Parts: sequence; structure tokens; C-alpha cells
Amino acid sequence: MASAPSIPDSPFPIPDSKDILLAFSGGLDTSFCIPWLKERGYDVHTVFADTGGVDDAERQYIEQRAAELGASSHVTVDGGPAIWSNFVKPFVWAGEGYQGQYPLLVSDRYLIVEAALKRAAEIGTRTIAHGCTGMGNDQVRFDLTVKALGDYEIIAPIREIQKEHAQVRPYEQAWLEARGFSVRSKQKAYTINENLLGLTMSGGEIDRWQEPGEGARGWCAPRAEWPNSKLVVTIGFEQGEARTLNGEALSGHVLLARLNTLFAAYGVGRGIYTGDTTIGLKGRIVFEAPGLTALLVAHRALEEAVLSKAQNRFKPLVARQWVELVYEGFFHDPLKRDLEAFLAASQSQVNGEVTLETQGGSVHATAVQSAHILNAKGATYAQSADWGVQEAEGFIRLYGMSSTLWAQVNREQAQ
Repeated sequence: MASAPSIPDSPFPIPDSKDILLAFSGGLDTSFCIPWLKERGYDVHTVFADTGGVDDAERQYIEQRAAELGASSHVTVDGGPAIWSNFVKPFVWAGEGYQGQYPLLVSDRYLIVEAALKRAAEIGTRTIAHGCTGMGNDQVRFDLTVKALGDYEIIAPIREIQKEHAQVRPYEQAWLEARGFSVRSKQKAYTINENLLGLTMSGGEIDRWQEPGEGARGWCAPRAEWPNSKLVVTIGFEQGEARTLNGEALSGHVLLARLNTLFAAYGVGRGIYTGDTTIGLKGRIVFEAPGLTALLVAHRALEEAVLSKAQNRFKPLVARQWVELVYEGFFHDPLKRDLEAFLAASQSQVNGEVTLETQGGSVHATAVQSAHILNAKGATYAQSADWGVQEAEGFIRLYGMSSTLWAQVNREQAQ
């Protein structure tokens, strides 16, 4: 572990207004930020945007941790409703993970920034701090969101120490411990992000492209602990938004939290993902998203039954563009709003109920009920039809005209 050096000269002048607002999670990086900023003359005010994934005990720990580290004030904001309305709804409408895999589990960052700026206005400061490193995507998401929402000074302590220390996490640990602050053991092993959307883990053997250790597990139960009986649930949708679970009307964030609990017990939604980060590095994480995985499966099963062929073919193009914008920090770009207008319009008939079933590991849609399923009254695929043989043959001839002509012409040229 890196030794803790003497306190260097501040890279920032002592501010005229000493108040600074720090988006705080209680993790290693944001824990480091509080005393680091205090030693540079700031009065640090912290806000924890509770976007789910933590229980009452963890919320209490975060509050106590902020006080222990010397925060001048701390508030907790309920971010559940905002993350459902502003992210989950359009994400499920899009139905695509980043690079076909990753379900954008740290998209709560955008809502955290909005909560932080609101709190900054309450205490009267335009100086904002965050605990993002200079190596990852979150710095882009935080900074671009702040810049889109107003004129603020942004201070990123972890980026500052990175100028002199390549291994920032060991340095942070040593620095905090040298000042008498404890560091959680799990924070020493992995970087853990947890919210209503799911959980991500990086660091250690994950970053080395090795098999994740036993400690790299969050909500999802291992196979040996899956229940013996299968799980069956029914999700009801109105205009593409999940509204009911097993017939009970629930607020969106409450519904997603319940799905997380139900499907995590069966190990659903866990994966290992390697992808292209915004800044160009390859990133590798373990992720768990049981509730989102269930929602995506249910929504797609309903949507594929009620949208037209052309809609189902075109919509993934819009979805991939929306996902890339959100992943790369452009949450407030006007194109994102334009794409969401299309996604919302495509959901007007996505109404009905979907039954999901899992026996562990994966989840499947086993039944779909909707008044909008595009059934032909006189025909069933591969079974029966209300058109004749001559009509079928004529359709095939005309539909395949270009391809057939190409084959004929080139056969004749070869003779």
C-alpha cells in the first residue's frame, strides 16, 4: 500500500466563498474528498442522492460517515421516483443495452448531479465537487451534466491526486488511514456501485481479466442457493410503462425494487461485461441487474407482439443511438430528447400483461395478453391461411424478383 505523503500545497486558492457541495456516497473516493477539500480551506456540504440499492442501515452509515469525515452539513434525497421517470422508462422503451450487453447501471449519476445542484442552490454556492477518477466514464457524465445545467466551478479531487499518483486507490486508503479514518475492507478490494438499477463491481482480479473472486458478488444468489420451486410473476404495462406486479398497482421505483428482490434470489441478471469506455479504454465489470433484466424481457415480449414489422425493425436503430448518448454523458443533449419523443410515440399500443418465469439464471416470457396483438383473424403462422396457393406463389415471385433476376443473369453470363 502506498504511504501517505505530507500535505502538499493546495492546487486551488482559498476560495472567497468557502462552501462547496460534494455528491457523497460514503465510498472510498468520496470519503477521501471531504478531508482533502477541508485541508484546502473549504466548508464541505454533502448530499447523498438515494437512488436505491441501500437499506436503512447503509443510509445511516453514509450520514455518520459524512459527519465523521468533517462535513459541515449532510442531506439525503430520495432519488427513486426521478430515476424511474427519467431513466428507467425510456431505457425500457429503448430495450437495448450498451453494445448489446450492459444495462447502463450507473445512469443514476445524472440524477445525482441534479440533486447536488439543487442542494448547492439551497446553501448558496456554485462550487461543485465529485469523487470521479480521471480514468473512468463517470467524470464525463458528471461534468457534462453540470455544464449543461448551469455555470459552476467543478473540483475533482481524485483527478488532482492522479497527477502525482498512478495507483490512486492505495494512495487514498493510506492517506485516510494516516489521518485516523478507517476504510471498509470491501472498498479495499473492489469499486462497488449500487443503486435501484443494479450493482457493478470492478477492481482486483476483474480488472486483470481473471475469474471474479468469491467476494465479487452482490445481490444475485449463487446457483447452490437458488430456490427449488420456479418463480412466476405477471407484469402489467400501460403505454410501455410497467404499472402492476401480480395485479397490484405500484409506483415504478417500488415495482423495480420488488423485481430486484424476487429475481436476485434466482441469480437472474448477473453478467461479466467488457466494453469500450467513453474515454477509449476497455472496461471490465461484474454487473447484476435482476429487476431491469426481468422488465426488459417482459417489455420486449409485449412490444414484439403489438408493434408493426417496420416498427420492430426500425426501433433498435433509435434505441442504440439513445443508449450511446446516455452512456457517454450526453443526458441533456437535444438529440436524446428527440429520440425519446419517437420512443414514447412507439409505445401508444404497448398495453397488456406478460407472465415471466424463471427456474434460475435466466428469465423467459411465457405468456402475453393484450388487446393489441397483431393477430390475423383468418391466418396463423405455419398453420393456416385465408389466402390461396396462387396468391402465395405470386407474392414469392414478386417479392424475390431482384434476387432471382441477379441469379438468372449471372448464370447466363457464366454459360
